[in-house]
Amino acid sequence: MKRVIVHSDINHCYAQLEEMRDPSLRNIPMAVGGSEEKRHGIILAKNDLAKTYGIKTGESLRQAKAKCPQLLIIHPDYDSYMYYTEKVKDIYRQYTDQVESFGLDEAWMDLTHSQLLFGDGIELAQKIQDEVYQKLGLTVSMGVSFNKVFAKLASDLFKHKGFALITEDNFQQMVWPLPVEELLMVGSRTKKKLNEMGIYTIGSLAAAHPELLSKRFGVMGLLLKRYAAGEDDTPVRHKDYQRPVKSVGCSKTVVKDIESIGQLQEVFRVLAETAAVRLKADHYKGSVVSIWLRDTDLKGKGLQMKLSQSTDLARDLLNAAMQLVYKLNLEEIKLRSVGIHVSGLVHKADVDQLDLFTPPDDRIRQRALEKTMYEIRKQYGYDSCRFASSKVDAEITDFDPLGLLHQVHPVGVLDGPVKV
Repeated sequence: MKRVIVHSDINHCYAQLEEMRDPSLRNIPMAVGGSEEKRHGIILAKNDLAKTYGIKTGESLRQAKAKCPQLLIIHPDYDSYMYYTEKVKDIYRQYTDQVESFGLDEAWMDLTHSQLLFGDGIELAQKIQDEVYQKLGLTVSMGVSFNKVFAKLASDLFKHKGFALITEDNFQQMVWPLPVEELLMVGSRTKKKLNEMGIYTIGSLAAAHPELLSKRFGVMGLLLKRYAAGEDDTPVRHKDYQRPVKSVGCSKTVVKDIESIGQLQEVFRVLAETAAVRLKADHYKGSVVSIWLRDTDLKGKGLQMKLSQSTDLARDLLNAAMQLVYKLNLEEIKLRSVGIHVSGLVHKADVDQLDLFTPPDDRIRQRALEKTMYEIRKQYGYDSCRFASSKVDAEITDFDPLGLLHQVHPVGVLDGPVKV
């Protein structure tokens, strides 16, 4: 039985969901975006009227307003977006148990064996597309193909409830003339490197010499060549599949510039507490701590270190972060955003390694302290229990890191080492 893989994409998702909740928004230029005051000022999604003004996803609110002064900006409501996108996927799950999310607004479905119950897979995909519109009033673009890579590419070909079919017989005509950046996992940097090699289309990538690609990109180059040639047998994950946690990261764009080590430490304190809570919730400890700093020119720098033992304590993460800060030897500090990242995770590591220079019960007491602080915050709010030092410049540290952390961008499509 030939594979029938479908990729669905909710058209301009956030903006369309806002229009669904308030139909009057369809009659005015509207975009979902962040807050300029809190320096999250970019366009996340725009409706059709906003698009006619040349407004683009990812540009600053200031740029968008210059193009369309009457543009209405709506701040994102991620709880609502998660609720409704799950409703869409619930419809998919009525027809197959192989539904793999790719961010909030995208998903793959494998309808291969669903054909035994519901008939032709291509007709079934169209039926599902119509059902989403009839039940929720949302348009989704769908791409159907014999693998996941081409199904996603097909869903991008036509928007506004578009439907495209790429088969083993027509993919050379449909896919190979397209720009190489249309292929999954070819970002701007990879595109530039491929263009430097004279590779501008997906077809030229499929025909490229494997040794040249391997020399420039390693095994990833060979994987991209396979994708371009239609050689992808990656399965669509089961609806209950949970991606293994490989790292925990937290970042913050602050409302005003960080201009001192003291301010930086307090922001890192809040982020370290967030990371520690997430590690404890999933029963993980991490042994590698990384930090990154982005200045007001949006230039970034980072550093990482391996700890002497795995930890889930905020105190340890903060100490490591500040050690890395001092190693960077910053001549001046003027930072817009910072982040902390914990990797080298081990699951259910319940035993702490003893340290010759630390009292045996030190980590036990610290863990009990952090647990108590978390329980107080969970019941009365983050601000109910915090270090006094974080109130010295409350404008910078006045954010609640224990709220629901949403995944807005798609997760990585690869789970492990690249196999070619």
